[in-house]
Amino acid sequence: MITMENIIREGHPTLRQVAKEVPLPASDEDRKILEELIEYVKNSQDPEFAEKYGIRPGIGLAAPQINVSKRMIAVHLKDEDDVLYSYALFNPKIISHSVKKSYLTGGEGCLSVDRIVPGYVPRYAKIKVKGTNLDGEEVVVKLKGLAAICFQHEIDHLNGVMFYDHINGEDPFAEPENAISIER
Repeated sequence: MITMENIIREGHPTLRQVAKEVPLPASDEDRKILEELIEYVKNSQDPEFAEKYGIRPGIGLAAPQINVSKRMIAVHLKDEDDVLYSYALFNPKIISHSVKKSYLTGGEGCLSVDRIVPGYVPRYAKIKVKGTNLDGEEVVVKLKGLAAICFQHEIDHLNGVMFYDHINGEDPFAEPENAISIER
């Protein structure tokens, strides 16, 4: 089981590496890692479980965050319309995106960052992601709103990018051009 002790923090070199593709079909070891990633995200959202094991709640987790430099992400969240997005994917890729941007009004956080980083993080408002699930099936998902933001945050981890790399250094709260705000 993944706990906060397994999650590496900013400054660790793995968080800045470009993760390697996962050879498919996935090995038993890679499947187990991806299963543990999605298990962590789901468990972290259960307040009693999170308190018992001292884990921080999250809506997504990428393999590099547990010091495994491979292209795997897990996302488990309900969007503004109460639609559940629960995905554990090998080799996820953004295959198309909108011109329009979006951002969370409260900014973004990260399980690998133990501090609050103020500022707006511009993301694509809509994306289409392709990946392979735990059953070895290719999946294509259309996303918008919070789900699109979460997937982009996790895919960034696979490319060695941290959320705060996107914040405007001159004016962290400058509204991104052509963007819609999303309350969280």
